[in-house]
Amino acid sequence: MKRTLPALLVCASLLVVAGPPAVAVAPSPTVAVRHASARAVTQPSAAFGPSDLVPGVPRTVREPGRQLHIEYVPRSEAQRPGTRALRCSAATGPYQRQAERYLGREVDGRQSAGDCRAIRRFQQTHRIAPATGFAGPVTGAMVRVMRARKDPNRAGHCPDRAERTVCVDLNRQLMWVQQDGRVILDPVAIRSGAPTMETRTGTYRIYLRHRRHISNLYGTSMPYAQFFDRGEALHGVYEDIFSGAGSHGCVNLTMTDARRAWEVLDKGDIVHVWGRKPGV
Repeated sequence: MKRTLPALLVCASLLVVAGPPAVAVAPSPTVAVRHASARAVTQPSAAFGPSDLVPGVPRTVREPGRQLHIEYVPRSEAQRPGTRALRCSAATGPYQRQAERYLGREVDGRQSAGDCRAIRRFQQTHRIAPATGFAGPVTGAMVRVMRARKDPNRAGHCPDRAERTVCVDLNRQLMWVQQDGRVILDPVAIRSGAPTMETRTGTYRIYLRHRRHISNLYGTSMPYAQFFDRGEALHGVYEDIFSGAGSHGCVNLTMTDARRAWEVLDKGDIVHVWGRKPGV
């Protein structure tokens, strides 16, 4: 019985469908590992655990028409409807040291008035809300993106080829594109597969591109979809890239980054995926 093409295009790592052969698919030794939490961007902290942090901006006060990255903050610092003035946070966030190091502050892991002002400016620049200077998981993720831009492949995990290669680093939740030793698309934040639906590791090629794809399994929009392995694709999402447990196996990008990747890449380009999404 013939299978229709749309039946093959689903973004679910648990669905087995036929796809083109990979370029030397290497099974990951970490595939069987399950994450301890659904929150993709948080990590343990001595001061604040995942259950202590909440989205800092309620939906009712998020700015319409402007994509914001919603930081997780202590419950006592969450912005309430009708609140305008935001105080500079005195709390030390789980990513305090990383923020201090990147911003050239004294790396002591303790929040100060100067630290807060510097982190707050960083958050405002990168559309992180509420911009209170609390170094939460979203601020930490953005620090990783910015630090990676200097030399994303410093550890050498992504193969250096003459062909365009998409480098998907699940450890840092980053993606960039390189070719012949040169980065041609700077590192950007990604959201990979949720627990039990992890993005598969290995080396593949983009075998299908669809600018306005709709998942036939989930009925969800997958703009700028570039499929590389049995239904898994690079594609844009309309929600915040840092929200939720993760994808159904796809590599999610902001709409802006998905559009840039679409313009840079083409059918047949290599996609190399390695690592493991951090747990909590």
